[in-house]
Amino acid sequence: MFALRLMPKFLIALILFSLSGCAASAPPEPVRGTLHGSLVWQGEVYIDGDVVLEQDAELTIRPGTRILFVAPSADSDTWTEHPHFIGSELIVKGRIRAEGTAQAPIVFAAADATAPPGAWGAINLVGSAEAVFKYCIFRQADSALHSWDSQVVIKESLFERNLVGIRFNESNILIQYNMLRDNGSAIRFHFGAPVIRENVFTRNKVNLFITSHPRDYQIERNHFGVAREYHVVFGEEVPKDVAMRENFWLFSDQKERNAFFFDGQRSPYLGRVVRKPVLTASPTEAGLSWTP
Repeated sequence: MFALRLMPKFLIALILFSLSGCAASAPPEPVRGTLHGSLVWQGEVYIDGDVVLEQDAELTIRPGTRILFVAPSADSDTWTEHPHFIGSELIVKGRIRAEGTAQAPIVFAAADATAPPGAWGAINLVGSAEAVFKYCIFRQADSALHSWDSQVVIKESLFERNLVGIRFNESNILIQYNMLRDNGSAIRFHFGAPVIRENVFTRNKVNLFITSHPRDYQIERNHFGVAREYHVVFGEEVPKDVAMRENFWLFSDQKERNAFFFDGQRSPYLGRVVRKPVLTASPTEAGLSWTP
């Protein structure tokens, strides 16, 4: 304090202003634990460990918000066994509405922008009566959106550099006008009643992985761009044919076209992908209406 008294007043004011600016730019305290009631998130929100949005909670995420997942602190990564994942995750038992805009999308990503896929767990929907995601970006997750027994709408969103983009079981789910690129598996599901329409898939290791017994599904008018390994893979509990008519397919020259489908051509116990009639041009409405 003696040193400060010897300084001119304008220098003291400058120092105090600089210190207050540093404090204002510090990252906010991470969200932890269990959440209840009506919540609104905006700006930058950090998730530490397994954050649970309970059944009585309703979360609204404002356009332009960045949800950033940090490496879990000690004892905060409570659940790591499937249907949960290693790393920080948001577990949604209540309702969530994440509706960005083309000018201000909502981002879900690792706090470390250089982290690899799998750096955080998932947005994990567990019996959610309403989960809406529009104009969102999902990066670097194990399974960016994972849903079990939930009611889900996903539109106009980008999934990139995740181990799995969208993963679900026993859910009523609409997946429309999205782009899924550079993921391990773009979409992976068993059971469930999905409507998968007018999406663009490209450069994924597997575009679509169906592990067991799809029902009441609609998979049409999608652009299936070149896959690194397979367009479609069936698990051992898909004994019946799966209709995937009216889609557009691209193939690389690395192998014969049918080799991009792991179905009844590979095993007599599996059904087949029914592709015909196929679209001869990419649907103009498929994919994002905006540029990330």
